[in-house]
Amino acid sequence: MANLHGIVDMGSNGIRFSITDTSPPTARTMPTIYQDRAAISLYDAQFSSGSRGPIPQDIINQVVDRLVRFQVTCEDFGVPAANINVLATEATRTAPNSEELRSRIKERTGWEVLLLSKEDEGRIGALGIASSASSVAGLAMDLGGGSTQITWVVEKDGVVTTSLRGSFSFPYGAAALTKRLEQARGEGKKAEKLLKEEMTRNFQDAYRALEVPEFLLETAKALGRFDLYLCGGGFRGWGYVLMKQSKVDPYPIPIINGFRVRRGDFHNTVSVLDVVSDSDEKIFGVSKRRASQIPAVAVLVNVIMDALPNITHVQFCQGGIREGFLFDQMPQEVRAQDPLLAASLSYASPSSDAIRELLTSALPTSSSPIASCHAPVTFTPQLLGALANLLFAHSRVPRESRSAVALHSTTTGILASVNTLTHIERALIALVLYERWAGDLAPTDQIFHGRLSRCISAQEAWWCQYLGRVATLIGEVHPAGRVSETHWRIQLEAEWESIMNKKEKSDLLRLKVQCNRDVAAAAVLLDGLQERAEKVEKAGKKKNWIKDYGVRVGVTIC
Repeated sequence: MANLHGIVDMGSNGIRFSITDTSPPTARTMPTIYQDRAAISLYDAQFSSGSRGPIPQDIINQVVDRLVRFQVTCEDFGVPAANINVLATEATRTAPNSEELRSRIKERTGWEVLLLSKEDEGRIGALGIASSASSVAGLAMDLGGGSTQITWVVEKDGVVTTSLRGSFSFPYGAAALTKRLEQARGEGKKAEKLLKEEMTRNFQDAYRALEVPEFLLETAKALGRFDLYLCGGGFRGWGYVLMKQSKVDPYPIPIINGFRVRRGDFHNTVSVLDVVSDSDEKIFGVSKRRASQIPAVAVLVNVIMDALPNITHVQFCQGGIREGFLFDQMPQEVRAQDPLLAASLSYASPSSDAIRELLTSALPTSSSPIASCHAPVTFTPQLLGALANLLFAHSRVPRESRSAVALHSTTTGILASVNTLTHIERALIALVLYERWAGDLAPTDQIFHGRLSRCISAQEAWWCQYLGRVATLIGEVHPAGRVSETHWRIQLEAEWESIMNKKEKSDLLRLKVQCNRDVAAAAVLLDGLQERAEKVEKAGKKKNWIKDYGVRVGVTIC
């Protein structure tokens, strides 16, 4: 129980409660074992009479009652009292009767409210963003109800660096900006124009004052991209609308963390506003309150894009104040762990390292000399390690369901709750694991498979097919995921060959499967191995290529 942590985030738009387990080996991913939300807007409560005033007593009573209820929940889960923290941001910080609210909470629960300064709020928000991915490098923004913060953040080897100036906070939260826009529009077009000019000027000044390090700008230039990471409810609502209008319709991954778009799509405010205004049905992930704030967020998006012209890509993050607060307390060696490997480690077979080596050896180490074909750069050592950990995770599922369950493993299955994966990683893992079990799919799952494949490139989708079938071959030889260190059964090697195809030179990926015939088990498995090898070769047939992308494959068993 010592690794359970209860966190209350008293935000401007609502109050969030969570209990997180930081036990090894999944501490890096900060699994949430309980979460709840009270739809109490401390910002709106201060404007209940039209002009700003104290938080009304009935609202204070509601807040205290919900905190008492969470206290009981923490007791049920066995959360140590020392591991419970109540964090408060803009709306509580600026409330005229903030001290009264905090005193009432102390009186009923015994909890001290940690009132975050503007600078701390931005820093902890940036840490939350850093916790949401294996590495980050770019600008970071957090959009709450009362304010928005901006800074830069770099995470490498567990060390998170942000601007020495901290972060800059402006009163442009989704709720606050909605109110200011209403007031400005009531005064006329000139007042609205002046507000937008003020916002643009403030963000431009903040960007200069943040002193973005030269190495970050040089890296962005070399990669041809400059990333903006976003967290906070207002931005998440914007992201869910972008999902709804995705070319992949309906979008198959119902998780905001790791959703990534190009600048032009993010900045298409007209299209987003059309979706919100024209949609008679509820937009997934967007409450009525969030939808009502979308027009204000659109103004903020326009201002950001005008003030920060270097941004090329935008990534949405689930991590925020709660995640950043816990991430800040973690030892560096835990923060340095790859979250994908940490998330999958509990499913690893007894010989996952050896399985990873087999998967890795099935990928060519160089490009084809003819067609410049190569394995995608997204097939990183970390991804291959995670795949090795997950290769036998669904072995207990009934045979006819394994492929479908594996296909959904990263969206509604065993990795659905892991808030540290990108959407590309979710698609890659799911498609490889689907192929690994080599089963049939029901029509609805076939549609889902097609949509998931469209979330990645044709090159990535084809290599998922190839590697998944290689994984089936490996599973045939090592059904328990156990590889003997002294009596190996197979070794794999992949290399390119040049062949003549219709009087033209063509490339062929040759997978050599060397069997240890001195080991009785390997000899017994040869018949099944041949069948799996033929399946791998079929991935190279043109009818199995993805959007005209594919590689001819030949398998030699020796």
